[in-house]
Amino acid sequence: MKKLSILGSTGSIGTQTLEIVRTNKDLEICALAAGSNVSLLEAQIREFHPDMACLFDEAAAADLRVRVADLPVKVLSGMEGLMSCAAHEPADIVVGAIVGMVGIRPVMAAIEAGKTLALANKETLVTAGHLIIPLAKEHNVPILPVDSEHSAIFQVLQGNRMNKVSRILLTASGGPFRGLTRVQTADKKPKDALKHPNWSMGRKITIDSATMVNKGLEVMEAKWLFGVDYDDIEVVVQPKSIIHSMVEFEDGAVLAQLGTPDMKLPIAYALYYPERKPLPGPRLDFKTMGQIQIASPDNEAFPALPLAYRAGKTGGTMPTVYNAANEWAVAAFLAGKIGFNDITDIIAACMDRHAVIESPSLDTILEAERELRASLTKDRG
Repeated sequence: MKKLSILGSTGSIGTQTLEIVRTNKDLEICALAAGSNVSLLEAQIREFHPDMACLFDEAAAADLRVRVADLPVKVLSGMEGLMSCAAHEPADIVVGAIVGMVGIRPVMAAIEAGKTLALANKETLVTAGHLIIPLAKEHNVPILPVDSEHSAIFQVLQGNRMNKVSRILLTASGGPFRGLTRVQTADKKPKDALKHPNWSMGRKITIDSATMVNKGLEVMEAKWLFGVDYDDIEVVVQPKSIIHSMVEFEDGAVLAQLGTPDMKLPIAYALYYPERKPLPGPRLDFKTMGQIQIASPDNEAFPALPLAYRAGKTGGTMPTVYNAANEWAVAAFLAGKIGFNDITDIIAACMDRHAVIESPSLDTILEAERELRASLTKDRG
């Protein structure tokens, strides 16, 4: 029996993880944590019976305590509550699926507690990879990637660790605006950007897919997860999301992981690693597939990708600026305050005026984020 603590249980990854738990009796939930969704977390507590739960929002947590007063569950709140769920003693695996930089401290708490980490939170490695990777090595904690692309690379590397990697080929769907020019995307609204052709994801990550920021974040993640240089990470567009990513070895062989666009596969692989378990769902039919299209990304129409390479290669606090500016801009776009193209324009402007701090501590990273958000809110409202 494996016991799980899920950080971000009411989000897309969290709810899909619980779907897997629902159909596998050898998985048990001991802790659930979320942001502010009281009703959904209450329903999850009543179904999965964790002994610990947390809502980051203090008022929401107070409401939850009243709602589940009839159950033997300890309800916590705030950052301390998230960290307690991450380090919860019974947990064997911590699923890190909180969206945003709020997930960094809980991930570090899980590592320091020696928990196996199934990581879906991009911001942790993007902004603090230089802290997280050494910490995981110090505590001998495996980081199992949950993102479909990084899981694909991780799967390909099994049994190939002794072979030198020449290139990592990260695949991207191109999102809902693939093939459009920057002029054509200028008037796109949130309802347009949220129509991803292949994946069912949360609102923020769906917008990130439309701008290609998501792929930029994944490039920076891949550098830390697999110890490769940025020049050895290449992004290719594969519109149907059938090839989830590829690895080229020094002899020229390219190995790929293929499958239907279903996040349950990489989630289940992380939960059961190194085993594979039966997973219901559609399968690829190569007889009717026809062809698999591959193309280069359009960096002129979608400048978020070259900006990500620039941020990653610059290092220090620059990836934090890239990520924080994007988070602020995506929220503003979803609120109808800025246009679609303004998202990457804001990222570029913030990067241009940022004075980089090398080898930042976690406090420095979080302060850089706070300062950037405050500056954007003051300048743009």
